[in-house]
Amino acid sequence: MKKVLFINTGGTISSSYQENGLTPTQSAENILAEIPELQEICEIDACNLMSIDSTNTQPEDWASIARMVHRSLDQYDGIVIAHGTDTMAYTASALSFMLGTVDKPVVVTGSQVSILAEHSDSKKNVIDSFLTACGEVAGVFVVFNGKIINGSRSSKIRTRSYNAFESINYPYIGLVENGKVVYTEGVFANRDTVRHPYNDGYAAEVFLLRLIPGTNPAIFDAIRSLGYKGIVIEGFGMGGVPFKERSLISKIEELMKDGMSIVVTTQCPYEGGDLTIYEVGQKVLEKGVIPGYDMTTEALVTKMMWALGQTTDPAGVAKIMATNYADEVSLPADTAS
Repeated sequence: MKKVLFINTGGTISSSYQENGLTPTQSAENILAEIPELQEICEIDACNLMSIDSTNTQPEDWASIARMVHRSLDQYDGIVIAHGTDTMAYTASALSFMLGTVDKPVVVTGSQVSILAEHSDSKKNVIDSFLTACGEVAGVFVVFNGKIINGSRSSKIRTRSYNAFESINYPYIGLVENGKVVYTEGVFANRDTVRHPYNDGYAAEVFLLRLIPGTNPAIFDAIRSLGYKGIVIEGFGMGGVPFKERSLISKIEELMKDGMSIVVTTQCPYEGGDLTIYEVGQKVLEKGVIPGYDMTTEALVTKMMWALGQTTDPAGVAKIMATNYADEVSLPADTAS
């Protein structure tokens, strides 16, 4: 049997009702005890790294998880991480960059309902995750409601439903159906695109700004005064940024001249942005902003933090942001052809 490490970090899956509402209380061992079927899938070691609601997750926690995974990969065939759903996509994206090119499955999962509840989605998600962790496709994945999603393409799109997560602008890595993992045809196509080493460095000083009609340009002065090193701007439509009346262009240019890195993306989750199509996109693109293309907001934010952890040089940040580090998946070295 394969050997898998189960890391518990908290979240709804490990929660019970306390005086102030649902609170993580259950250990990794408690969760595993509720799912005896796992004993038929693989050998499991349990680890309790932290026990927090994922709303309280900080970039420091991403690095802690990454370090635990990194130092454990050699000892296991795969790793499953129990995590809260609210910031799961941020953690999965951050791990996709921090862990580098992994040769084993690293699976992040959780649930919308506690493991202690009678009709919980937790058991299915955990079983599906262990099946995926025992599979032959390596990478960082979110497994939820039968879907295997590339970690850097995952996003939580529903607050209550069991099908809370979706793969944004990227095919599913596979599905778990009737206890079997079925991989998407052609999923290995980009497996050798880019390989990079482990690096858990980051700079948390990244601001996410979602534009609305009437956004005050002075917001950029406030962002600069707080010591931020990078900004991800969610523009309109294809990524448009206003340049009339309350124009934001001059402030963006001013901050970039001061050495700040700025990404401009779209507010629309699907189909991505393109700053070359409209004047409202070209005006900001010619100032040197980094296009967000079709990446998720979660991936853009965590990737910029990761990039700024390596360099504060805007050209260097732009190069890292433009490099496809996390869309590829791979077979383990001893099975890849």
